[in-house]
Amino acid sequence: MLRIFKQYYPARNFFFAFGEGLFIFVAVLLASWMILGIDAFFIESTEIYLKAFLIMFVCQMCLYYNGLYNLKVVDSVAEMGIRLLQALGVATIILALIYFIFPSSLIARGVYFITIGIVLMLIILWRLGYTIILERGMFNQKILVLGSSKLAEDILYEIKDTRDCGYEVSMLVPDFKDNTAFFHQNFKNIIIEKNYEGICEVSKGLGVRKIVVALKEKRGALPVKELLRCRTSGIEILEGVSFYEMLTGKLIVEQISPGWLIFSEGFRKSLLLKVFKRVGDIILSFIMLVLLLPLLLLVSLFIKLDSKGPVFFSQERVGENRKFYMVHKFRSMQSGAEKHSGPVWAQSDDDRVTRVGRFIRKWRIDEMPQLWNVFKGEMSFVGPRPERDFFVSRLEEAIPYYGERFTVKPGVTGWAQISYPYGASVEDAMEKLNYDLFYIKNMSALMDLMIVFRTVKTVLFGEGAR
Repeated sequence: MLRIFKQYYPARNFFFAFGEGLFIFVAVLLASWMILGIDAFFIESTEIYLKAFLIMFVCQMCLYYNGLYNLKVVDSVAEMGIRLLQALGVATIILALIYFIFPSSLIARGVYFITIGIVLMLIILWRLGYTIILERGMFNQKILVLGSSKLAEDILYEIKDTRDCGYEVSMLVPDFKDNTAFFHQNFKNIIIEKNYEGICEVSKGLGVRKIVVALKEKRGALPVKELLRCRTSGIEILEGVSFYEMLTGKLIVEQISPGWLIFSEGFRKSLLLKVFKRVGDIILSFIMLVLLLPLLLLVSLFIKLDSKGPVFFSQERVGENRKFYMVHKFRSMQSGAEKHSGPVWAQSDDDRVTRVGRFIRKWRIDEMPQLWNVFKGEMSFVGPRPERDFFVSRLEEAIPYYGERFTVKPGVTGWAQISYPYGASVEDAMEKLNYDLFYIKNMSALMDLMIVFRTVKTVLFGEGAR
């Protein structure tokens, strides 16, 4: 397992992506050798390697942005084939543009098309092999779950529903015997033990490397002696909430206690990180405001032509340390949309949205004026989405730890936005808070860059807009 941003990822997943990139790289070299001949190939080898790397990079980015590394999206051979052809088609267009602007980057005529043929064959075989590995659970890390709480159920379902999570639950030891029938019915491949005695020996026999403690009540019920024997024998013991955090990239506000938050790692906000974020926000927001000025003016014109009312929509939001500020967006609804209804969340297919509004919402263009909020320091590029005080009051009453969102600046994009679709209910707000707390707990410069990278994908495909 590899740990990135406090999440664990199976090493085989990185090996899979690396291997696919290697195949593309080798395919380019083979095609170059076939077209140029062995003598010319070795004479220009250094230059060819660089050009091959360019093709590999563009192709893999297109594979990623077309969802080919998300097994929840690509769940069939037919879907994989369609998306693969789409990705390589887009890669061809992008490379053609690069070659047109920079003719010297062209490797040789005909090389790319031979490469595509080789790549299609190699990638399909590689992915079919990887699918077999996943279906057979090869290289999965075996774990034992101790307890039968709601948290234990969530962990079992998450592992069951995520083919490439890298874990396999070998045994469950419930702390309440009255619900063993539920686990027998829903998790038929898991051994269910009735008591804690001998779990160390059983774990070793099953090849278990981790024990996840997810008891309903730990006080007086924790099998300390057995767990101590397991720990000293080399088996890792993990608290259930911490394991769930590493497994999913979110917390469960209903399951965590103040004590867990107090003593858990994270929530470090160093001066260096604050300076990095602020300097990055100033530079990027200024550059984007200048470069996007023609688009901003064009959108403003279309909004005025489409419906009556102001171009911009400004509304008070709650920011860092509960300071109020005015957030700015392009107006995407009819002017005075809440005059009769009062403050309400936007709904799917909201009839208050204008024709231009639907387009700019889909492609997140309505968010662009918030670059001014970022430049002024009221917001950051990455952080929890800002909320209105009217909803904050309600949500703080209904959701534990909701106020912790105000320890950082709100963001134009964030971990919750790229991990969970738009929400318009208290339940959705609670699920988004699970992701926001994970971000606040584990925030770093690299995590911000990764969120921006994934946001580009969300915007390109118009996902989650309302």
